[in-house]
Amino acid sequence: MARQRDLLTFEVDGHKITALVAGPAEPTGKPLIAALHGGTYTARYFDVAGSPDGSFLDVAVAHGHPVVAFDRPGYGGSTVLEPEANTFTRHAELLNGALAQATEHLGADSVFLVGHSIGGMIALMIAASEPDIPLIGVSATGMGAVIPSGGAAEALGSLPADATVDLPYDQRDQVMFGPVHTYRTEGLRQAHESYAPTPVRELVQAPQWPREHLPHLAPKVRVPVHNALAEFDALWSSGPENVARFAGLFTAAPFVDASVARGTGHCIDHHTLGIATHLRQLAFAEECAHWAARQKDET
Repeated sequence: MARQRDLLTFEVDGHKITALVAGPAEPTGKPLIAALHGGTYTARYFDVAGSPDGSFLDVAVAHGHPVVAFDRPGYGGSTVLEPEANTFTRHAELLNGALAQATEHLGADSVFLVGHSIGGMIALMIAASEPDIPLIGVSATGMGAVIPSGGAAEALGSLPADATVDLPYDQRDQVMFGPVHTYRTEGLRQAHESYAPTPVRELVQAPQWPREHLPHLAPKVRVPVHNALAEFDALWSSGPENVARFAGLFTAAPFVDASVARGTGHCIDHHTLGIATHLRQLAFAEECAHWAARQKDET
């Protein structure tokens, strides 16, 4: 497994955005994968080996993809935003700018956008804005159309809005992981290394996002959409009716693939069966590349 990692720093509107970069030894021509982590994690989320096959970065690089995983504002080395400016809309603007710079810096001819949880929300917001990059598709995991009322998401969102919280490992693990049989001790240990203090303001915004943003932005996404919700998700409703409900909102997307990631909890990538979702994401990226090439030929 390739372990080479580089750190890049971008500047957007006077704000610093840091990123973890990995790639194959030689260029393959495959799409650049740009990844956005969720709440309570840094970009290291994508470098946690939930299975013996390795992390998402390991698997993607082994299949020939360069990957850039961004630290969202307030995480890792990225600029901390003032509470009133710390909105998902602002995250999308800043990360869109960093993504454009990364695309140019890495010489990418096509980009496949991946986001987990809050990162998935922001990835869809970027896709809906029709960014000025060669975007061929988007994969949003660990998020969907329905957050159950009275659940863990609302409990987290009830904390003081302008605070930053650093939840103890055991409290995070209860929300992020499925039953004991779904993950390895090593995956859990590595996940702890990717945890980070979290601005509560984004935990307040997250439960409102499916209601306030998703219905009007989904029809604006004009690239293929992949979605996976965890079977044992403590934050989202992953019943088949809600998976279908999410998929049905993307009326302008050329095709949509929405399903349940069996045998996983909310942080899908950190579970033993996270590899199954990784392979589905990479297969979907191949389909998107084929679709984009056809579109280019037809124009």
